[in-house]
Amino acid sequence: MFTKVWKEIKNGQIAPVYCIYGEESYFIDETIKRIKEGLHTEEEAEVITFDMDESPVDLVIDEADTFPFFSERKLVIAKNASFLKASEKGKEKIEHDLKRLENWLAHPSDFCVTVFIAPYEKLDERKKITKAMKEKSTLLHAETPKENDLATWIRSEANRYEKSVADDAVDKLVEMVGANMIQLQMEIEKIALYLGEEKQITVHLVEELVAKTLEHDAFKMLNAYLSRNVSEALQIYHDLLRQKEEPIMLVGLLASNIRTMNNVYYLQKKGYHPNQISKQLKIHPYRVKLMLENRERPNEERLLKALKSLSEIDLKLKSISGNRERYLEMFLLKAL
Repeated sequence: MFTKVWKEIKNGQIAPVYCIYGEESYFIDETIKRIKEGLHTEEEAEVITFDMDESPVDLVIDEADTFPFFSERKLVIAKNASFLKASEKGKEKIEHDLKRLENWLAHPSDFCVTVFIAPYEKLDERKKITKAMKEKSTLLHAETPKENDLATWIRSEANRYEKSVADDAVDKLVEMVGANMIQLQMEIEKIALYLGEEKQITVHLVEELVAKTLEHDAFKMLNAYLSRNVSEALQIYHDLLRQKEEPIMLVGLLASNIRTMNNVYYLQKKGYHPNQISKQLKIHPYRVKLMLENRERPNEERLLKALKSLSEIDLKLKSISGNRERYLEMFLLKAL
């Protein structure tokens, strides 16, 4: 849907009202950027932003109905449109005249592009204003793409720089960066600039150039430990210590990953499909895939023993001073 709308914007077919809902900020930011480019209005004077948690929707309507000073069309952005999601009565921060908004949506200004942003997983379909917004605006759902769609998007993004991406390089990118599309976009741009005239993004380049995240290193360290690869687990741990990472934080990350892993395996036993597991645990499908495809998958007993050991280390780190780095090091040396 976004690709289609972005193409329309590029061709000058810009709708008077957009409503973008969902939690993937990349699609929200990119759509705003492309609308600005389509309107040729980078100047702040032509872009007016309101926060619906602080300002009533009346101000958005009044601004949208005011003729622009510097161009044919201006852009009005209404962030945090919380009146579109489910909420308890009396808990709203601002009182909005939603009846007026419904009427305005039927006849929006033709000299203004108005974008309502609702950064929430779901809209309240029962509300009249939600129904009106779905009917009268261009509605876009900003959600992180599923595994196959994410791989397609990565290749498409690389193609913008006239580069191709090897399949294993795509997998490594998602493994190292996760499903953070803004971060993925930055890493692809960085690799493309490094390549210069060369065309192929390889797995070696990804490993060489992509910034490693603490979460990625902790997950890699846990996999090495569970695979009984003590030397690799210790090497990653010592590298993290050199980067001034605190042992107590690493213990927390390892424990969190073990709990996630255990839940993934439990749900699979219950007959859940990988996409259902991803939705249930609110983690990206690719992470689920990595866990399920692990050939040396640990059993539940090993995971629970590891979790118990980490809880004991956590207690020691919180109550005993001295050589704090040693406790987690001893844990990694004693593979279960």
